[in-house]
Amino acid sequence: MAKKKSKGKIILLTLFIIVAISAIAYFLSKDKTLDIPVRTDTVSLRTITQKVNAIGNLQPETEVKISSEASGEIISLPVMEGDTVKKGQLLAKIKPDLIQTQLDQYQAALDASKTDIDYQKSSLERAEYEFSRIRDLYQKEYVAKQDLDRAKTTLDQSRSQYQNSLARYNQAKASLKQIQQNASRTTIVSPIDGIVTALNIEVGEKVLGTIQNMGTEMMRISDLSTMNTKVDVDENDIVLINVGDTASIEIDAFPEKIFKGIVKEIGHSAKISSQASQDQVTNFEVKIRLLDIDPKMRPGMSCNVDIETETRYNVIAAPLQSVTVRLDMAGRNEEDNSKISKVDKTNKTELDKPKSIVFVAEGNKVIAANVETGISDGGFIEIKTGLKEGEEIVTGSFSAISKELYDGAKIKRESTRSGKKNVGSR
Repeated sequence: MAKKKSKGKIILLTLFIIVAISAIAYFLSKDKTLDIPVRTDTVSLRTITQKVNAIGNLQPETEVKISSEASGEIISLPVMEGDTVKKGQLLAKIKPDLIQTQLDQYQAALDASKTDIDYQKSSLERAEYEFSRIRDLYQKEYVAKQDLDRAKTTLDQSRSQYQNSLARYNQAKASLKQIQQNASRTTIVSPIDGIVTALNIEVGEKVLGTIQNMGTEMMRISDLSTMNTKVDVDENDIVLINVGDTASIEIDAFPEKIFKGIVKEIGHSAKISSQASQDQVTNFEVKIRLLDIDPKMRPGMSCNVDIETETRYNVIAAPLQSVTVRLDMAGRNEEDNSKISKVDKTNKTELDKPKSIVFVAEGNKVIAANVETGISDGGFIEIKTGLKEGEEIVTGSFSAISKELYDGAKIKRESTRSGKKNVGSR
């Protein structure tokens, strides 16, 4: 009797396990067959322009920092910031009191040297005459050898004194010329046509000259007829840029207008900086010449630049969000268009390779198409291989593309952009 009860319990337990397994299998099968809601669109051709974005500031092509070579007090300042000036126009005058004193001293020294040289020249002429006379008398044996030697010594001394006097005169003359040049430096004139874009001095202020030190930057004169923008480009993007690339420039002060430019220079020296919460950042400076100028532009204005590095015309393109990367899925074979639902997990090498996938809608299912991508414009990406014009691809949602969909998954189209431009059209 006990054996019969035990046997009955075993049968009931077995039936329970079978029912449970069947139920689990049913629900799993039911979940697997649920239609995944997606958005789709039709692939067509599109022009893709790859851009590098950077921010920077406006700067004039020509900007001159004005400093004085002479130190002193500013006694005249006939210009203001924003004034237009011409080459050679007076910008400032420095008080010449100290230099005038030096001018008087060096002029007096030159005059004294001139008097001395005249005296030494006369002495030399007398010594030459006396030596010539004594030599003639010696030849006639009217004077002794000692008289001739004394005359020769006097002549040599006179020549030496004259040469020394001449050297002192030339030194005094050079010193006077130098101080005269310094005196001319107390008058500051503009070296170029331009606009006073910075003014750092006032009348009565003392400035340091550049003769013996860095000097005081008095003002800046800029030629605003030609403007550049200098931007810092990340090291990963700098290799994409070439001299001559075109650029679109948005200046914060001109929100309704986009200016055109062209890349003129690409820096070769890295600009390395560190940020508090980030790793080291390496940038390179790029100079872009603006092709159209607004007279209201000012140096230092902030701007946002898109540099067009490459354009592909009439190529297959897909929205960026349509392309996903999967490690456990191989796409549609490009050669025979056969479907591979899953990678053979025994093929470890193939499994470990990330693959770019686009889901192609066919009927109520999707096929995972393996694609090769090219350049991107930030919204669309070029598809070199793996898609054809006219195919319907999944464009959303992000969750469906990145996680839920798999090769052969059933789908339910939420909405399409029928009646509007197809994916990739432009």
